[in-house]
Amino acid sequence: MDAAGYPPMQGSGSASASCRAADYSAAWDAAQQQKRQRCQDSSSSDQVGSSTENKSLEASGAELKFEYGKNEEEDYYFEDDDYGCYDEDDEDGSEYELDPTDYNQLLADKFDHLDLPPGVEATVPWLQKVERDVPGKFKSMSEIEEEIAKKYNFFKQFDTVEDFSDHHYAKTSVGKARKEWAKRIQHEWSLLEKDLPALIYVRVSENRMDLLRAVMIGPQGTPYHDGLFFFDAQFPASYPATPPLVYYHSGGLRLNPNLYACGKVCLSLLGTWQGFSCEKWNPAQSTMLQVLISIQALVLNEKPYFNEPGYERYANSPEGLWSALDYNDTTFQHSCRTMLYSLRRPPQHFEDLVAGHFRERGRAILAACKFYMEGHEVGSKVPEEDEDKKENQDGEGSSSSSVALTQQNKPALRANRNASFKPNLEVLFEELLMEFNVKGADTAKFRAQKLKNQQAAA
Repeated sequence: MDAAGYPPMQGSGSASASCRAADYSAAWDAAQQQKRQRCQDSSSSDQVGSSTENKSLEASGAELKFEYGKNEEEDYYFEDDDYGCYDEDDEDGSEYELDPTDYNQLLADKFDHLDLPPGVEATVPWLQKVERDVPGKFKSMSEIEEEIAKKYNFFKQFDTVEDFSDHHYAKTSVGKARKEWAKRIQHEWSLLEKDLPALIYVRVSENRMDLLRAVMIGPQGTPYHDGLFFFDAQFPASYPATPPLVYYHSGGLRLNPNLYACGKVCLSLLGTWQGFSCEKWNPAQSTMLQVLISIQALVLNEKPYFNEPGYERYANSPEGLWSALDYNDTTFQHSCRTMLYSLRRPPQHFEDLVAGHFRERGRAILAACKFYMEGHEVGSKVPEEDEDKKENQDGEGSSSSSVALTQQNKPALRANRNASFKPNLEVLFEELLMEFNVKGADTAKFRAQKLKNQQAAA
């Protein structure tokens, strides 16, 4: 007898087949009698339940045997908490409903690794694999992209939310505040909703008026272009007598002298750095809107290297300019890492903005990476695809003077660049390509080039 209770299969003659059929029939009858006896015993006891059903199935799993070639009209017996045991031919159990797909799969699992006679699997429906079709469970890529685009297009520049569970100051109580404090916060909201500049988005909390979250899109012409930079702010109970508290989501990276890896925002307006009287917080005039505009204009600028106190004196020296270019190279790499950080862990209430922004700007960011890896300065204008095509056409059919003019218009190549810049950016490019592709960005050009390079290398 094998593991399933069948006699060894030897030969293929009709005599042995008849013997096997007789043995199978006898074994089947014995198994049926045992099951009926168990059902009767189970009906008379109080231990009917899911555990009884499982044990019954486990005990009988190895004993079930089938008559070779017989159809599927045999009786099946079930145990249920409310109904007990029923034969499917029994009139009393005719109203019992059970999903045949679930039960068939349950029984099929019992017969994994069993040595069944040839043909049995094909004749027993619950030994066949069942494909479940669940309408609406999965969305196509085009549907996902359409949904991302729709949410991004309707994303408001200013809006209120219920709360911020992941806010940096969520667990910091503001304490007891005066009525004037609440009125001032509402005034701040009104200013933000009306006067927010482009590339800044803000969310405030209805349940926690002291909390605010803002994101800035890095300006073009800077090493921060197309990046997303998140800030959490809290209005203390003493506001506006004292400035708000502001925390930068750095991801452990310091990409600006004013933005520390620990999240500190170093700004005279916030009282975190010294400055002239006109640069400091003024309770009568200073606002949260002013803080955000200052960070956008003064911090995320073209040459952040000179934000470091005392470095501005070297702004016109060759050494200072070379240092600023090196700093921009590092800053752009940190900005790319920050993009990955935001894509993989988007801050609460900004998930739609993150997905939509990188879906829209992913192609331009990848093009910038390629452009900088070719040797151009970080922050310089990246030619659009249409401009590249026009230059190629002009070069093929124009005079040498026009070609020379085209070459003069191209940005100068970056000399004496750190040797690690290109390999590091290549790694970041591959990670960004994968993430942008998931978000539905137009990455076909770069994927095709990658495939071409792999084929050439092979």
